[in-house]
Amino acid sequence: MLDFIDGFLNKITMYRITLYALLFLLASACVLSLFGLLPFTAVSLIFSTGIILGAALLVNKIFSIVFEVPTNVESAYITSFILALIITPVSPDRFFSASGLGFLGWAAVWAMASKFILSFNKKHIFNPAAFAVALTALTINQTASWWVGTLYMLPFAAVAGFIVVRKTARFEMVWIFGAVAILFSAIFDITKGVSLLTAVWQAVTVTPMVFMSTIMLTEPLTVPPTRNMRIIYAALIGLFFPPIMHFGSIYSTPELALLIGNLFSFAISPKGRHIMRLKKKTRLSNDVYEFCFESDRVVRFSPGQYMEWTLNHRKPDSRGNRRFFTIASPPDEKEIKLGVKFYPNASSFKQALFSAVPGDIILAAQPAGDFVLPGNKNEKLAFIAGGIGITPFRSIITHLVGRNEKRDMVLFYSARTPEDLAYRNIFDEAERRIGLKPVYAVNGLGKSDNWNGKTGFLNADTIRKEAPDYLERTFYISGPRSLVDSFKKILIEMELDPKKIKTDYFPGLA
Repeated sequence: MLDFIDGFLNKITMYRITLYALLFLLASACVLSLFGLLPFTAVSLIFSTGIILGAALLVNKIFSIVFEVPTNVESAYITSFILALIITPVSPDRFFSASGLGFLGWAAVWAMASKFILSFNKKHIFNPAAFAVALTALTINQTASWWVGTLYMLPFAAVAGFIVVRKTARFEMVWIFGAVAILFSAIFDITKGVSLLTAVWQAVTVTPMVFMSTIMLTEPLTVPPTRNMRIIYAALIGLFFPPIMHFGSIYSTPELALLIGNLFSFAISPKGRHIMRLKKKTRLSNDVYEFCFESDRVVRFSPGQYMEWTLNHRKPDSRGNRRFFTIASPPDEKEIKLGVKFYPNASSFKQALFSAVPGDIILAAQPAGDFVLPGNKNEKLAFIAGGIGITPFRSIITHLVGRNEKRDMVLFYSARTPEDLAYRNIFDEAERRIGLKPVYAVNGLGKSDNWNGKTGFLNADTIRKEAPDYLERTFYISGPRSLVDSFKKILIEMELDPKKIKTDYFPGLA
């Protein structure tokens, strides 16, 4: 079942999955309201969502023109639907009331405006929806009810949240946040005479904990770049999530907890977006191309990390205009390089990228990821790559060659044909200069192919033969989720300690 879900998710971008999840929640709420299970009507929900969405799209368009940055309609939809799920809907007859156009429209305006005004180098600091409802509470005394956090909405929020977190691979953040939030909520309730089971049940069912942790906590642009910092971030927000936390007369709310976490993340994360100008495009194999960019300022990252890339283009399809790509170049090169694989029926994003010419611009933000070299230079390493999953290893190995730094490393690299082995010249040079042991395997040979190396698929026998000391090595696996999951299973069956397995962040092929 999970394989089927992962196969489906790999074809859709993370932001589009989030958008679909929010639409699912709104549709579910409409059905529940028809049965009288929610304290408003379906008409009120649709009406309120329309007001929020209309105001958000208008402000997003105006500010994108004023600030001369690409319009991201998908982002406006996501923010609008989050607001619709946390602000109690109003009926059409209350359109001109304080809780009608005034609250709904004001929240939408400030949510979108915050992305442009409260930003650093074109990167917003706060979760837009959380900032908007916190501001409206201070300015017009209207705040979010977080009505999505109710017992009847819980099953739908759990399903939608699981799909989103499965896509983003941020389960550890959800568990840490939930554990801390439940702990402090339960402690407070127990001191008031509530039983432990009741306290835990109430924390999960009558608060927006599930929605908050799966949909809002994991937003990529406001979370820290590395796993350890993300865990601290989740714990910090979990600490301030229960309403028992307060500063004088100001009691914590879900939105304030998230904003506190956003400030922490901003303090320890790379700042701002980079304007990347295309220098050249080079064909590496049948369907893989390397794109070389010049950045408007220095990009600080570690070899093996990725960035989020936004390409503004006409008529983006359902897969949107944002992607995550691992940086293929090392930090000490002036240019930023990407290795991109193109598939039949490519998305509008990849079609636009393929059609880009020198001088065209793309935005990149948030270098992140833990797929980096260990600090101990004596630690034995093994790299496993499938297809375009080779890009982080190109960055890591090129970096080591440039520093003439020798480490005990074996690279297992699988591709369909010899021509699909991208960057092979770099790895062959690394073999000569720093002692890398490359093991190439091709699995789609035809009768006329001239190949003297290994044929077939990489497997446990290959690992045992080429790296007999594999139990002493830390393994890095990069590629499609199916390949990563397959080799994790193989290595664990070979009795490798799971703590010695690192995987690259892979958000899909779309």
